[in-house]
Amino acid sequence: MPSGWARVRIGDVCDVVGGSTPRTGIADNWGGDVSWVTPDDLSRHEGTYIRQGRRSLTQLGYESCSATLMPRGAVVFSSRAPIGYVAIASGPVCTSQGCKSFVPLEGLLSEYLYWYLRHATPGIQAMGTGTTFKEISKATASSIQLVVPPFSEQGRIVVAIEEHFSRLDAAEATLRSAERKCQALTKSVVINAIPRGVPTDWQVKSVAETGETGLGRQRSPKYHSGTNMKPYLRVANVFEDRIDATDVMQMHFDEADFERFRLRSGDVLLNEGQSPELLGRPAIYRGEPPDVAFTNSLIRFVPKPGVTSEWALLVFRRHMHAGRFQQESRITTNIAHLALGRFRTVEFPVPPLEVQERVVASTRLTLDAVDRQVDQIDREIAAIRSLRRAVLTAAFSGRLVPQDPTDEPASVLLERIAASRLAKSVRRRRTA
Repeated sequence: MPSGWARVRIGDVCDVVGGSTPRTGIADNWGGDVSWVTPDDLSRHEGTYIRQGRRSLTQLGYESCSATLMPRGAVVFSSRAPIGYVAIASGPVCTSQGCKSFVPLEGLLSEYLYWYLRHATPGIQAMGTGTTFKEISKATASSIQLVVPPFSEQGRIVVAIEEHFSRLDAAEATLRSAERKCQALTKSVVINAIPRGVPTDWQVKSVAETGETGLGRQRSPKYHSGTNMKPYLRVANVFEDRIDATDVMQMHFDEADFERFRLRSGDVLLNEGQSPELLGRPAIYRGEPPDVAFTNSLIRFVPKPGVTSEWALLVFRRHMHAGRFQQESRITTNIAHLALGRFRTVEFPVPPLEVQERVVASTRLTLDAVDRQVDQIDREIAAIRSLRRAVLTAAFSGRLVPQDPTDEPASVLLERIAASRLAKSVRRRRTA
């Protein structure tokens, strides 16, 4: 640790305050002028400072619970669901019980603490306890270790971090813009690969006429264990033109059922339930992972003679991006569903096999080039994330800005804080 720095517990240099929630069923508690912040608000918030959440309290609601109004400069930290979102209050604010607020005492910059918490979040998350969800208690939050440089150096560190992050944020924004353009290009290429007006040597059939269709096996608690556990794919595994096998679950099948729902290489899988714009998201099962079934959250399409799997994939991608599947959907709780019966009636253009192969090949060539660009963008975004971590690591190890030997050591600052706390404690005892 650099000369002049000190290591302390956050509770030694901050007042640590929990939050509370008034009764949600009482309308008079809500919609007033008292700012109230939850972990969800912190997760949606962009920027260093926060003034209010999506909901607010009335004075009655505030007084009905144990929430405490924090002053401007309090550092609000989500202590559960999940742990680790952080912002600085730009005005008076109280929080739900899912947050802990750190009110820095004199000599500790709110901005310095904010950046330190962002740096220390992985370690803080590991301190969480609980079965349903991880949480850090007030005592645990108070025990978080904090390195404190001299006050003047805190300011220099904050300025340096913000300068570096400003440049990195601008670079990432440019990359995100390029990524959105690639996504738009992919959509355009897929939609335009199949002409709107059907050429004379093409046919237009229905999905049912061009392939065998069916839903997978319904999940049930009775299949959670058994003597013949087999892997299966679900919506979470099927992305556009890609199957992700990193999280494949298992359930019990008897041999007859497994053969019925077992996937064969070349089967096309589509999401039966999704957000509306992704409904019918398709991918081809190409044999990996092996010996796997699928659930009724997916539709299987097995092409009949005269239709290739690759052509079917392109048609279904086109229908997804063009919103054709949305037209056949029904929506429940913000999830769109594509009923098997309606899916079977959707039109399916069928050109001669040589045309299918030619269109698929030329489209794949273009899409592969776009994918390479996206992969490069993803690598550069990952590099930016690494640079952010490196900046914070350098900042809190004393390597980001030069030390000034004339700065007042942090130990003197800590002595003043301790003396001030002791004096307040004595005054409280005398007035009690």
